[in-house]
Amino acid sequence: MWRLAHRAGEENNVEAKTKISARSLNLYYGENHALKDISLDLYEHKITAFIGPSGCGKSTFLKTLNRMNDLVAGVKIDGTVLLDEEDIYDPQVDTTLLRKKIGMVFQQPNPFPMSIYDNVAYGPRIHGIKNKARLDEIVESSLRGAALWDEVSDRLRKPALGLSGGQQQRLCIARALAVEPEVLLMDEPTSALDPISTLKIEDLMDDLKSRYTVAIVTHNMQQAARIADYTAFFLVGEVVEYAATDELFTVPRDKRTEDYITGRFG
Repeated sequence: MWRLAHRAGEENNVEAKTKISARSLNLYYGENHALKDISLDLYEHKITAFIGPSGCGKSTFLKTLNRMNDLVAGVKIDGTVLLDEEDIYDPQVDTTLLRKKIGMVFQQPNPFPMSIYDNVAYGPRIHGIKNKARLDEIVESSLRGAALWDEVSDRLRKPALGLSGGQQQRLCIARALAVEPEVLLMDEPTSALDPISTLKIEDLMDDLKSRYTVAIVTHNMQQAARIADYTAFFLVGEVVEYAATDELFTVPRDKRTEDYITGRFG
């Protein structure tokens, strides 16, 4: 068991429930051992940040949580990842349904070349919802959930690519929310955005955690300190330290963590 994570959870919130649990997780890209024996928990209705230098395994680990790495040739994974105590790597798991439960938002906004409405309705339609009134409800509630409705409600049929970068990223969040996920994975969602758009996304994440479990990869340590309940520090494919965010940033237990957050390397 990853004792530090559990202790941090108990200090922050006795009721913190484990939503995703990785145990002895290893990932190989051919001969490259990219993730090394990772064990940590993500807690329900909490934001967990993954920090560390470029190429340390943060995004690779994030993508193991909804099996996005299945799409990469030559990948080998062993260990377990449990979602609500069920192994997501069980051969019987339907990855389409898994990715409905565990949505993902990428570094670069990637709206589809279609209308704002159709971007959000795309997922529900794929999962069999055809009723227009129901789709209208989903589109509005998802855009409201992504703090975008007030800005686009009068132009839902206009091309999504006409939105600003920050609006496009919130549209991608709305698109993820439209299929009613339980977990939201975010891979550096603000790295391509200006400071005002970044602040809007951070405020949005703080709101989203009341309904979802959120995991975010960020290069911005100040961002992790502002928004995350828990933070994991990755280095060369390993988790060096995982704790409540305020604990990790103020009293790190590993000198490598201290060196990274104080800017001595990375």
